[in-house]
Amino acid sequence: QVQLVESGGGLVQAGGSLRLSCTASRIIFSINNMGWYRQAPGKQRELVAAITSGGSTNYADSVKGRFTISRDNAKNTVYLQMNSLKPEDTAVYYCNANRVNSEVWGQGTLVTVSS
Repeated sequence: QVQLVESGGGLVQAGGSLRLSCTASRIIFSINNMGWYRQAPGKQRELVAAITSGGSTNYADSVKGRFTISRDNAKNTVYLQMNSLKPEDTAVYYCNANRVNSEVWGQGTLVTVSS
């Protein structure tokens, strides 16, 4: 079974940092585009950051300059380094893997940023 497992969420003070990890199994990780999405209560899920199989990155305007997405194909893992966190970053963060004819979501990890 294809599986994405996120970790690294938790409670952090505003201005602090967290590093999220997403480890994949049962997929050919290196050929998948990877992304981090988030969903706050009552809000739509939104793209936070993405990295293609070729290493190109894209960020939501709200996180540019604060978040960094990276991948380690040898470890089948994608990371989201989150710095200068704000209360509005509070959400469940989801890992996504996609390629032609395939899309898989992780279970989500909760990030709570206190003011």
